[in-house]
Amino acid sequence: MDICLHAEKVSKIYPGTKALDEVSFDVYTGKVNVLIGENGAGKSTLMKIIAGIEQQSEGQLFMGTKKVQFQNVTEAKQNGIGIIHQELSLFPNLNVYQNIFMAREKTHGSIRLDNEKHIELTKKIMEKLEHPIDPHVLVGDLRVGQQQMIEIARNLIQDDLKILIMDEPTSSLSAQEVQVLFKIIKELKAEGISIVYISHRLEEIMKIGDYVTILRDGKFVASSPVKNIDIQWIVKEMVGKGKVYPKRKEEIDWSRREKVLEVKNLTVPKKGGGYLLDHVNFDLKKGEILGIYGLMGAGRTEIFECIMGLRPEHTGDIFLNGELLRIKSVSGQIDRGFAMVPEDRQREGLVQTMDIGKNISLSSLQKYARSIFLNEKKEERSVDAEIKDIHIKVADKRLPILSLSGGNQQKVVIGKGILTQPTILLLDEPSRGIDIGAKTEVFEIINQYADEGLSIVVISSELQEIMAIADRIMVLSNGIKTREMMKNDITEDKLVLASYQGHVIKKNVS
Repeated sequence: MDICLHAEKVSKIYPGTKALDEVSFDVYTGKVNVLIGENGAGKSTLMKIIAGIEQQSEGQLFMGTKKVQFQNVTEAKQNGIGIIHQELSLFPNLNVYQNIFMAREKTHGSIRLDNEKHIELTKKIMEKLEHPIDPHVLVGDLRVGQQQMIEIARNLIQDDLKILIMDEPTSSLSAQEVQVLFKIIKELKAEGISIVYISHRLEEIMKIGDYVTILRDGKFVASSPVKNIDIQWIVKEMVGKGKVYPKRKEEIDWSRREKVLEVKNLTVPKKGGGYLLDHVNFDLKKGEILGIYGLMGAGRTEIFECIMGLRPEHTGDIFLNGELLRIKSVSGQIDRGFAMVPEDRQREGLVQTMDIGKNISLSSLQKYARSIFLNEKKEERSVDAEIKDIHIKVADKRLPILSLSGGNQQKVVIGKGILTQPTILLLDEPSRGIDIGAKTEVFEIINQYADEGLSIVVISSELQEIMAIADRIMVLSNGIKTREMMKNDITEDKLVLASYQGHVIKKNVS
């Protein structure tokens, strides 16, 4: 079988983490080459290197016998490589044909744009995709599934296309649109074009894949022709062996603990139809650590956003200590005893122009207000106590926040939430982007506060982490709650399979 691209021991090192560790990967000509792994396994990083978006720290790429190194996306395109991103990279204020031909414009001579040609070719490619959308319509006015088709069309008009990378291409598509995409993939294969296909949907992989490669923790794990494997094999290879994480001090009889939070029929509509969350129900006990597990796009973060007042369009009921909440603002939820540590600490958790101490006290300033002034001594005492309590390694709290390591920055964000004296703490991927030592410390902090009676909800994409830290786990898939398990009933296989079930449920319903 011909190999059109070979990655040889490719590594990618970011500050504090190794996203890829000597990964070798083959792309077979005219085949669907599936790449799979848990969130954070390194799939998208490898694809970004092949597409010229990132450059490897170590290792080599070959196309045939020729060694290649793409410094940017343009160089990759010149070698016949296109990529369809999971996160759409469209211009909502431009129309359909302008988006499709962005950076690939046809011209009369060397100056004037040939928009008549753009419109003609746009109509042809959209008819091929069975989406005869008016080329003049603004992309921002289209529903997400239609926008995804525009993203696909942008790559199909590429000249001399040899390899097309598809990163979760069906995540926003309806069942009918998925079938159209599969038809296009079959046609591309017949033309000798190779597909690299990233998906969390196991039924898709078994249906259209030819070869599958599995990554775990940035490393190559296994590869096989799809005809020789089944879903259980994929799950087993994805899961791997466990890691050791801190455990809680004692076993607790949760049936005797009172509910502090109850969520009923939580629903968030999706733009263009469907749901980001589809009638989700759960509760949280005093001192409990509830884990939420699911794949990207499952609806995990949306739950936190609803609770904190960031999703006013949600429906359903949220009760705190039996009282129905009328959620109006984030500050109101903080006053009620909620605190949230966001997934993106740099953009949403920290103010990078402020020092360490001010970042810690930022959400609690009202407690230190004295008329129109701050009681700075009281503020400093609280900050110093929090730094000591959660072991933030800092020489001087007046230093810039960016002088800290990633793990200590994460502790600052957690400390900021805890300083508001919450009764419920929401943690979204609290260990993302920090080293194993810092992860252990973060888990010890979570256990410490839970033992003291703080009720905690943790979102994590890492199986071993969520199994170690949670007393109970709720699994989401495609906006649907598919399973709930107590600690003694949790297994890796159950979690992985439940994280895919929502796609099957919605497929059967549709």
